[in-house]
Amino acid sequence: MSQRDTLVHLFAGGCGGTVGAILTCPLEVVKTRLQSSSVTLYISEVQLSTMAGASVNRVVSPGPLHCLKVILEKEGPRSLFRGLGPNLVGVAPSRAIYFAAYSNCKEKLNGLFDPDSTQVHMISAAMAGFTAITATNPIWLIKTRLQLDARNRGEKRMGAFECIRKVYQTDGLKGFYRGMSASYAGISETVIHFVIYESIKQKLLEYKIASTMENEEESVKEVSDFVGMMLAAATSKTCATSIAYPHEVVRTRLREEGTKYRSFFQTLSLLVQEEGYGSLYRGLTTHLVRQIPNTAIMMATYELVVYLLNG
Repeated sequence: MSQRDTLVHLFAGGCGGTVGAILTCPLEVVKTRLQSSSVTLYISEVQLSTMAGASVNRVVSPGPLHCLKVILEKEGPRSLFRGLGPNLVGVAPSRAIYFAAYSNCKEKLNGLFDPDSTQVHMISAAMAGFTAITATNPIWLIKTRLQLDARNRGEKRMGAFECIRKVYQTDGLKGFYRGMSASYAGISETVIHFVIYESIKQKLLEYKIASTMENEEESVKEVSDFVGMMLAAATSKTCATSIAYPHEVVRTRLREEGTKYRSFFQTLSLLVQEEGYGSLYRGLTTHLVRQIPNTAIMMATYELVVYLLNG
């Protein structure tokens, strides 16, 4: 791959990630709140009558709409864009690093395995994910802390630099890498996503070639091609997210301030023990509602920018 091709993939990946992050930020905030242990602040207790006539309190898990309503009422609309700054700072380099690493790795592995085979896509996605996570974890930790910083209207909100200072004072440099183990576990989601995406993309390409050969027309990019890419990305991401979602909840808990959660498996065990298996899928609905359009927009933008720059 030439230096120009690498820069094209860097730029295209950055553009795709940035556009997706801006449009879906409010859903990201709601999802993070639902995943956190502080979500109980938004839950009203329900009185239940027992056989003996006494009453007990039961915690009711809130839904996305209830969480959204409380954020708007107590914190105002601006809170739905908490963490957008670090997100915009991080999403471009993160996606740029990811797509560049993915493309470079895929090209090298095509010489070792069958070109564009499942093995090539899986290893390329895993290596790209590992590279991007390691490079950008501190940015995502700050983003999560800001999204969990729930303050009522009129109260001074914590800024990104204040958050950085607090993390460093509390945990030192290692504090910026909390939750990275859960992110590494989440590479499995990325691998599944890209394997399915590349498979669907290949089928669409084969159909396109067969169609143009039958009609004896020159193959050119059309609007339907980009719609197909968006649908392929949405389908693959839905399957991958549903399988690997628990790592998202574990990662958010690990990144909480002053948390009792210490490691990936300790957090996973504690969540099941204290809150049941259902807690591992908190915020899944919101995550899917956000992730599907976000991924579709990101991948379509990426493909469009690559196509435009490469002519």
